[in-house]
Amino acid sequence: MHRELIHRRSFLALLSAAPSLLCLAGCDEKSFSTGRLVSVWGRRGISDGRLQKPRAMAIDAHDLVYIVDMTARIQVFTTDGQFVRGWQTPVHDNGRPTGISIDRRGNVMVADTHYFRLLIYSPDGKLLETLGGTQGHGPGEFGFLTDAIEDSQGNLYISEYGEFDRIQKFSPDRKFLLEWGGHGSEPGRFARPQSMAIDNRDQLWVADACNHRLQTFNTEGRLLKLWGAQGSRPGQLSYPYGIALDGQGQVYVSEYGNHRVQKFTPEGRTLGCWGTDGRAPGELYNPWALARDSRGLIYVLDTNNHRVQCIQM
Repeated sequence: MHRELIHRRSFLALLSAAPSLLCLAGCDEKSFSTGRLVSVWGRRGISDGRLQKPRAMAIDAHDLVYIVDMTARIQVFTTDGQFVRGWQTPVHDNGRPTGISIDRRGNVMVADTHYFRLLIYSPDGKLLETLGGTQGHGPGEFGFLTDAIEDSQGNLYISEYGEFDRIQKFSPDRKFLLEWGGHGSEPGRFARPQSMAIDNRDQLWVADACNHRLQTFNTEGRLLKLWGAQGSRPGQLSYPYGIALDGQGQVYVSEYGNHRVQKFTPEGRTLGCWGTDGRAPGELYNPWALARDSRGLIYVLDTNNHRVQCIQM
């Protein structure tokens, strides 16, 4: 298997010689970067271990990295880029999945976006359950799925964009409970809710991508907080596609439009940025997603560079 893996030591000389890699998009004298590049891995291709415009990523409790790309493959890697196994969604003529997450049992939930359904696999790729499959606005019907996540009670939340731009909630036995949202820019509405995360208080964080903001809700869909405004300066957002929480209050966001990762307090105050537009190590090209491992390292899905970059932030 051909792969590209650049370890931490290799970057010490590179980063000292090119400090601009740590500069942030639109930075000024008062801004700062908290990011340090640890490793880069992945190469473009369609064979095992290679990536073709990867669109979503999740890390399980064993620090295995699950990535879905434009070939509709789910591939599993170690955190240093070693290919472990892979499989493909049943069909993909209409389009490829844009979301992947891990449930409380360690199973892999794939938002099969253009087939209006959620596919749930065992970690080794056995299809266990299919939820949805019918396009529509009724309970249990879907538009274009983007993500799925569980709360501490096993309730399931599924986000979707398109005509509906909403979140649906299901009980652990998959009974429809409620929905909220709707297309728009008003508080509580969405314009492509691309990804979600849930904190230790069962508060649901939503990357409201095309509204360039984050919204936080309780489990009944009541809006708790909203922050973000479009722009490229620190604290502003441009198409936030990915979101991750560290369990200690910090929020990490990957910005498709600004080609960077930004770290925030829960109230939306920026704590720093990492990355800038480009193809060199430490540069990003439309990152779709990010995830955090058990050591606190952040893995950024550098989509149009067909690779993963690991950072400490």
